[in-house]
Amino acid sequence: MPSYPPLESRELKNTIALFDVDKTLTPARGNAAPEMLDLLARLRQKVVIGYVGGSNFPKQQEQLGDPAGVDVRELFDFCFPENGLTAYKLGDPLPSTSFIEWIGEERYKELVKFILHYIADLEIPVKRGTFLEFRNGMINVSPIGRNASTQERNDYEKFDLEHKIREKFVSALKEKFGHLGLTFSIGGQISFDVFPTGWDKTYCLGHLEAEAKKPGGVTYKDIHFFGDKTFPGGNDYEIYEDPRTIGHSVTGPDDTIKQVKEIFGL
Repeated sequence: MPSYPPLESRELKNTIALFDVDKTLTPARGNAAPEMLDLLARLRQKVVIGYVGGSNFPKQQEQLGDPAGVDVRELFDFCFPENGLTAYKLGDPLPSTSFIEWIGEERYKELVKFILHYIADLEIPVKRGTFLEFRNGMINVSPIGRNASTQERNDYEKFDLEHKIREKFVSALKEKFGHLGLTFSIGGQISFDVFPTGWDKTYCLGHLEAEAKKPGGVTYKDIHFFGDKTFPGGNDYEIYEDPRTIGHSVTGPDDTIKQVKEIFGL
């Protein structure tokens, strides 16, 4: 692995570039291309870099770390799996938070029961496995199931856009559980996330603010965020629109590479 200047000594001072993962750094559920990994390494010489993904750490290791042949925590200065509910700085863990502690077991069981009944009654072309995935900071709900193949995911995404399956599902959940202070965020091709309001991708910004207050901490004046789901209801929307960030909407990894090269002169 190449060596990088200390966080406070990067060429562009007080600047960090944060990236969504799926369809920003990688194809949907796919692996990062060598060109993307090379770009991130060159960018890291100039600015501090991090990713903020809705998925859990093993998925980001699979998509980003494995193609590079290293622990993903070696590729980025900051790693924010699950929107930052789990977090790492230079490979070391930062404080984490749990969804189950927040919502409580009884309310959680009520929510899960409703979700599974709803999916059971859905009329969609294909159903596979893992319809609900429990993560540290959220639950991920997939009408088709996360075990769907790449082709099935692509087919379902088109079906969902036409029939608004996820959109209607989220509306039903809001009606039933609106009093719990939950956010329902549609992301990726086949699923949506459920988490406490405020635990969207802006959650990771709190880590940056906390780190700035520590001895020798860096205050990031320019926080660039790159993501593809930057529309209202998309899981990049809140951080893209946040006044603390400079938002960049991308259409896929190739567009990310193009924009990063232009913005940072690479």
